[in-house]
Amino acid sequence: MLTTAGTHASTGGQLITTLSATQLRRAADIQEKIESLNSELSSILGANSKPDKRMGRPPGSGRKGKRTMSAAARARIAAAARARWKKAKAAGKNTL
Repeated sequence: MLTTAGTHASTGGQLITTLSATQLRRAADIQEKIESLNSELSSILGANSKPDKRMGRPPGSGRKGKRTMSAAARARIAAAARARWKKAKAAGKNTL
């Protein structure tokens, strides 16, 4: 593929201007063949149709049931909330 910077992708950065007219014509012919083959491959594989595979988890594979929290975890959260309110009230605030 010829890039806009004037280099060929597979020449390791060789400038197009250093190629001969024969080499440029051959590169263009090869590029046309590649595009033709890609088009043919797409038509064979049905690239225009919807993909069969879905990305991500399949439907219905999520969590089953309600999430639960241990009593100890609830106690830690409640204690942290009480500490926040105590600090806020000490500072004279009525809201956090």
